[in-house]
Amino acid sequence: MSKKADFVKSIHGMNENDLKARLEEDKQRLKKLEFAHTISPLENPMTIRGLRRDIARLITELKNRVEA
Repeated sequence: MSKKADFVKSIHGMNENDLKARLEEDKQRLKKLEFAHTISPLENPMTIRGLRRDIARLITELKNRVEA
């Protein structure tokens, strides 16, 4: 199974508070990665893109739960 599918399955099993906590953790990690990339290039800069997409998936899941 792909990383995306595993991530989506894992967030479906979380409650709203866990999603919010995970979102904040990922946002902090993104800031640190972007700062590190500014100082010296990362070995794999695609990790920034993947993390941004994971954050977007978390936000989408939170919005879907609020609407439902």
